[in-house]
Amino acid sequence: MPQRTLRFRIRQDGRVEESVEGVIGEDCNQLTEKLEAALGSVEHRERTSESYLRPQDQAQSIPAEIL
Repeated sequence: MPQRTLRFRIRQDGRVEESVEGVIGEDCNQLTEKLEAALGSVEHRERTSESYLRPQDQAQSIPAEIL
């Protein structure tokens, strides 16, 4: 399983910035929803390039060709 990292930056005015690394697709929202609810309302959300990727299936079908 790849490493997942959550980083928090607490600004002097009390705002909290959160960044997530190592999470592909929409799983980021599921991972952080309880934390965000505990911290307060989300004012801004910016997606990273990882959020646009799709998880790859573990199994791949390889077509067999008879020559």
